[in-house]
This record gives sequence, C-alpha cells and structure tokens, in this order.
Amino acid sequence: MSLKSRIKGFLPSTLLGRSLLILVMPIFLVQAITIYMFFDRHWQKMGDRLAYAIAGEIAMVADEIEKNDADERVEAIRSGTRVLDFRTSYKRNAKLDVVLNDPRKGLEAASRENFIIDTLADAFDKQLRRPYNIRVDRDEKWVTVTVQLSNGVLTASVPERRIFSSSGFVVLLWMAGSSVVLLLIATLFMRNQIRPIRRLAITADRFGKGRDVPFFKVEGAQEVRQAARAFVGMKDRLARQIQQRTAMLAGVSHDLRTPITRMKLQLSMMGNEAEIRDLKNDVADMERMIDAYLQFARGEGQEEPVRTDLKTLVEQSVAALNRENEWVKIDIPSDITLIIRPIALERCIGNLLGNALKYGKNAWISAKRFDGNIEICVDDDGPGIPPDQYEDVFKPFFRGEASRNAKTGGVGLGLPIVQDIVLTHGGRVWLDKSPRGGLRVVIDLPV
Repeated sequence: MSLKSRIKGFLPSTLLGRSLLILVMPIFLVQAITIYMFFDRHWQKMGDRLAYAIAGEIAMVADEIEKNDADERVEAIRSGTRVLDFRTSYKRNAKLDVVLNDPRKGLEAASRENFIIDTLADAFDKQLRRPYNIRVDRDEKWVTVTVQLSNGVLTASVPERRIFSSSGFVVLLWMAGSSVVLLLIATLFMRNQIRPIRRLAITADRFGKGRDVPFFKVEGAQEVRQAARAFVGMKDRLARQIQQRTAMLAGVSHDLRTPITRMKLQLSMMGNEAEIRDLKNDVADMERMIDAYLQFARGEGQEEPVRTDLKTLVEQSVAALNRENEWVKIDIPSDITLIIRPIALERCIGNLLGNALKYGKNAWISAKRFDGNIEICVDDDGPGIPPDQYEDVFKPFFRGEASRNAKTGGVGLGLPIVQDIVLTHGGRVWLDKSPRGGLRVVIDLPV
C-alpha cells in the first residue's frame, strides 16, 4: 500500500469531517506554535529567573551563617528571610542524610514537581556551590531545600508560588477552551451548510429510483442552490420527455394496430389455405414484434411506486405461468417488502421466468437481504449462454443464436426490458452461471 493510500485511510470520508479538518488543522498548528513559543521564550525563562533569585537568596543566607553561626545571628537572619517570603532553620554540627550527586536524575516524566526540581537545580549549581537536596511537597505546595554548610545544615522552605507560575496553565486552559467553543460553533455552521447538499443527494437518489420528490426546496449556499436548480431543471426536462414519448408511442400504437387489425379481419374471411395461414402467421409475428417494441420503448414511468410484498408479487407472476403447466420453485421470505412499481417489476420477473422456462425445463427464483439491498436470483437448467455474451444480451435486438434455439427466440428485447425496469428502480442486473446448470440472472434492488 502506497503512502498516499495510507494517508487517505486516516482522512475522514464525509464532507463535514473534511471541512472540520480544514478548520481544525490551522487552529491546531497556530496553537502548537504559540504554546512552543510561550513555554520556550516566556514560561521557561520566567521560571529560570525566579529560581535564580531564590538560589541567590539562599546562597546569601548560607554565606552569612557560615561567617557567624551564633544563635542571635541565626535568629536575626531567620527573621529577615520571612520578609523575603521563605522560612529557614539551622542545625549546628549536623550532616545531610543523603547527598545526591544530581537531583535531576530520573526526572524523565513531565510534571510540575520535576520542572521545579530541574529549574532549581540549574540555579543552585551556578550560585550555591555546596551540597544540597531538594524535596517537593505536592500536598502542602512547599519546596524544601537542605544545604550542607561548614558547621551544620541549613533548611530553607520556599512556597511553590515563588518558583512555579500558574499563568501557563491558565493560558493553556484558555486556549483549549476557546478552541473547543470555536470548534462547536464551526460544527453547527458547517452542518447547516452541508444539510442542503445532503437533501439534494437524497432527492437525486429518490429520483434515480423512480420515486416522486414533490417537496424539494432549493436552499443553501449559492453554489448549492445553483446545483439544486440545475437538478430540478433536469428532472422537469426528463419528465417532459417521458410524457412526450408516452404520448407519441400511444399514437404510434394506435396507427399501427388499426391497419394490422384490418389485415387480420380480411385474412380471417379468406379461407384457410396454406398461403393464407402463412400470411396470418406473418401478421401475428408483426403484432407480437410491435407489442415488444412498444413495451420496451414505453417503459413504466407513469406508474406510482408503492410498498409491495415481494413474495406475493412473485407468486402472481408464477401463477400466470403455471396456467401453462410450467414448473417454478419459489424461495422468498415472507417479510421482504419494497417500494417499487408493482406492474413493472411483475413484468420484469415474468420476462425472466418466461425465458428460463423457454430454454430450460425448470426455473427457480429466490430472494434475500444482502448489504442493505434485496438480491433476487432467477435460475434455470437450460443450455445457458457463453460468458462473453453476458453484456451483449442487454443490448436491444441482440439474440444469442449460438446458445439459444432460433425457433424459440424472441425479438431480442426481453433482457433489455428487464434492465430498463431494474435501472428505473435504482438497481442493477447481471448474469452469471447458475448452480442448476443453466443461466442465473441476478437483480439487486435498494430497500
């Protein structure tokens, strides 16, 4: 897998997610740079200066006690340190229990206590020049420094507020809080902008499935309104074209059927000779082909979609075939319902079952739910067709004479009619080899 494909795998797939990512990334980068500059240029330097001042004060106290550690002198120094906001105590002739070579050893974790120890240790190394230990009391928020003097141990207790400024955390909380608020506001605005796009997609999907969309409203940003108006115009043009085609075909059907009816009437009064029978058969073939052509061209655009029980619809199609003593086995659950044009889909299934029984002795029809859709399979035990003709048979007037009996072949519009009906329902249809030995036709319809 390429690096580009891996990156795409982590990116959001929705427009809302990508829009928020475009908004969040600049804010994140600006805040990251700001935080880095703040900690590196301000907070760290401020902490170093505060620690340097404390180290200087403790070093001064240590120098004064080493010069004169009389009780009166030590007490005077202790009184003076209270003014400097830290406390001191002195034990004459005492030794440090443990002297750490480096108080910063083992401070890998980033925490407030480790930051204080690390900052104070740098300042003490530069100014104190004596053995020392540092202990941070998290609960009491005091820092205790013990220093080894020549005649005893000096203990200095400094409040954390003199070393550690809470302004950094205030800044971080303010930046994080403002970012969350801005992100929520941006999310609400983006959802309002994306809602018209989502409605347009749903409307287009419903229209593609042949369902009515009477209450679609053009709204949203200028570009979205432009796309919505273009869609509404396309929908109206298609509706007018379908209406004009239906009206034209109705006239063609009337004009063609009238002379054919007269021909049939005249032939019926001319006797039953062999030549007359041939003419009657030719007229019947003409009528059958005209019916097939008109059926293919007319479609079922005027029929309203309704929720229909699939098993009942299939049983009605099979009942019509069984009148001719045909055999079809049905394997469809009773709980499958679809929003479809029932007459059109019944014609579609009737065509498939008719083909299956025309080229085979038996037919099987089954249905199941698959990936949120309904998959309908029609199988037969006939000779089948070559795989290289699976696409060609959906072309109008194509006949696979090499694999089908020419005497029983039609005009090459059965499967094109099936495909047209399935496409108007927003589905797909394809062919495959049947486990029964013949041909399998698969129809995939949205629920």
